[in-house]
Amino acid sequence: MKGFIKILTYVGPYKRFAFLNILFNLLSAIAGLFSITLIMPFLKILFDPNKLVTIKPEFAFKFDPLYNTFLFYLSKIIVQRGPEVAILSVCGLLIAMVIIKNLFRYLASYYMVPLRNMVVRDIRSNMFQHILILPLSYFSTERKGDLLTRMSSDAQEIEVSIMSTLEAMFREPLTIIISLVLLIFMSPILTLIVFLSLPVIGFFLGKVTRNLRKQTKQGQERLDTLMSLFEESLMGVRIIKAFNSQAFFNKRFNEQNNQFTKIYIRGNRMLDAASPLSETLSVMVLAVVLWFGAKMVLSSDPSLTADIFIGFIGVFSQIIPPAKAFSTAYGRMQRGLISISRIEEVLQSEEKITQKENAKPINQFNNCIEFKNVSFSYNNEPVLNNINLKIEKGKTVALVGPSGAGKSTLTDLVPRFYDPINGIVSIDNIDIRDYKILDLRYMMGAVTQESILFNDTIYNNIAFGKTDVTLAEIEAAAKIANAHEFILQTENGYETNIGDRGNKLSGGQKQRISIARAILTNPDILILDEATSALDTTSERLVQEALSNVMKGRTTIVIAHRLSTIQNADMIVVLEKGKIVQTGTHTDLIQQDGLYKELHGLQKLTEG
Repeated sequence: MKGFIKILTYVGPYKRFAFLNILFNLLSAIAGLFSITLIMPFLKILFDPNKLVTIKPEFAFKFDPLYNTFLFYLSKIIVQRGPEVAILSVCGLLIAMVIIKNLFRYLASYYMVPLRNMVVRDIRSNMFQHILILPLSYFSTERKGDLLTRMSSDAQEIEVSIMSTLEAMFREPLTIIISLVLLIFMSPILTLIVFLSLPVIGFFLGKVTRNLRKQTKQGQERLDTLMSLFEESLMGVRIIKAFNSQAFFNKRFNEQNNQFTKIYIRGNRMLDAASPLSETLSVMVLAVVLWFGAKMVLSSDPSLTADIFIGFIGVFSQIIPPAKAFSTAYGRMQRGLISISRIEEVLQSEEKITQKENAKPINQFNNCIEFKNVSFSYNNEPVLNNINLKIEKGKTVALVGPSGAGKSTLTDLVPRFYDPINGIVSIDNIDIRDYKILDLRYMMGAVTQESILFNDTIYNNIAFGKTDVTLAEIEAAAKIANAHEFILQTENGYETNIGDRGNKLSGGQKQRISIARAILTNPDILILDEATSALDTTSERLVQEALSNVMKGRTTIVIAHRLSTIQNADMIVVLEKGKIVQTGTHTDLIQQDGLYKELHGLQKLTEG
């Protein structure tokens, strides 16, 4: 029941559609049962045409008075026009009720279609929006394949396994309840037998659905692993081929694929068992009802007439299909509930980078960026330790040091991709946590070590979400990044699609597109994380000259392993094991014994 209530929370915004669906399902169930009960007067006319009801019964909300009232009007037709016309009237009424029943059933489905699709749409949208605001640390621990599975397979499972059965979860119980009420009116004793059998049916079906939920959870977890392996293989297909590792990866994938298949075979067999099991149990109950009912009809003092008994069996037979559908739907709902819980794990993931209620706007950078006693740890592993650093406006500061020294983490604190564990990062003497996050990031432009491009045109990759830029502005940024010439040589110029992750471009071309994208934003603060690392010598020199012009009057933080590119920086900060070990200009540091001189010497030796 808790699971079903959880589903209803997603339906809340579209309760109008849900109400109309329930209403038309209710009307459809009533019309369907009324059409079934018409078998009783039909049999009455067919086998006992001379036994007529000539006196209209007094109205009472009981089965016998209502049924005899119907027989009274039917008897009038028999007297006036004959039994054939009466049978024809019953058949006409039967056709009309079936038409009405199916019309209401269509209207119920008509309003269910937007409900189920809009709910799944909202789930996908909420998940995507939440993923974009989660901290970078979340993506360091979660596998991409896992998130892809939750967005695709789990969202689809919700639509197929839950939203598609919401109608059954409403319609079938309504049909069963209305049928049981009618059965009580017809014969309370036989209905009591039916009621006594329901707990037995529920016990066996409950055992199946509990096992099904366990199998589904295991299957979805195995699918996560399978998708992660598939995604990693796509990303590393070049390396897999280069090292002739196809057989190894095929073996890994087939092992996971076989395990996933075995789990789902067991789960689907359990799901398929629910419907025949419920039908078998229902027919067993029907056999008991037939035996008791026949005794009641054939006794010397019958408490039940043959036509009502046959009508009772007809109505009871209408409980079996919805009971089967309900058991199948309930089994599928268990699978869908696993998918909902997996999606909610993402939606309920903590958004560690949050904005204060009364956050201040910031539109321009005036004085300095300052790190005051800043420390940062990741999974209890120290990354930065007691960093004190002041970056004045308009200055270029370079961060150098061995891999793992904390250079990228230090720059990630400025746009609040992470927040420090201790200490303060301030802009213009105000803690950046007091600023509006979007305003803070609007002031910054970044070129990362890895060129992150999207499967779109060159124009859109440079504009990157900006709708108010002109082609002339795009071209100007591309010229500064030394990208304009090679763009014009592509098939469709700026409208050329660059493929997934920009794989139609060379490494240097991708990096120059990234630089043009950063230039276009005209940021107050420019962050360059190995911005020229993918360029050849000629392109590096040209782009470095262009960046030097862009960096004039702009605060720039440069991460560089190639020390030749940062010799003109206003200040070089040398990091080692999360600590600042040296600061100064290139000229100052090269004259000191220390890590910078050591790194410079090693690079000179390598270049030589």
